[in-house]
Amino acid sequence: MGSITIRDVKTDDAAGLAEIYSYYVLNTAVSFEYVAPPEEEFVRRIESISKKYPYLVCEVDGRVVGYAYAGTYSKREAYDWTVTTSIYVDTDYRRQGIGSMLYKALEERLKEQGIVNLLAGVAFCEEEDEYLTHDSKEFHLSEGYLQVAHMKSVGKKFDRWYDLLWFQKKL
Repeated sequence: MGSITIRDVKTDDAAGLAEIYSYYVLNTAVSFEYVAPPEEEFVRRIESISKKYPYLVCEVDGRVVGYAYAGTYSKREAYDWTVTTSIYVDTDYRRQGIGSMLYKALEERLKEQGIVNLLAGVAFCEEEDEYLTHDSKEFHLSEGYLQVAHMKSVGKKFDRWYDLLWFQKKL
């Protein structure tokens, strides 16, 4: 792999992020969105999220190949030390350590903000199918997250029901 950089997202990254994410929306049950958001929606999401939380991208030789960010778990004040995390890596760069690098950098930034709890929702099915593997579950476990909930048949995509697992990591 070439030169790797983890940096803060810029609105100029929106097209690349939309391209990475669209694969997951259109071809997998990893995301429960049905329609891939356009670049303009990614600009809005970048601006909204990065006002409060870190939103990071990974570049390899200047090309954005993955991103991770934190989001609000709940608007109630008692949850101010808890965030949700999301991560997406270009399919050509999976299993090369990009996700781990992104999560490590994200966690460092969240610690600086005083965040204590990370929560990640992961789509799941008992038997892997052509739309969903156990990769995301295994990734989160390998990153030190613990499974804390298993909600059955809460998302329907591709005419199938999928479960949602919740993972938690204490910083």
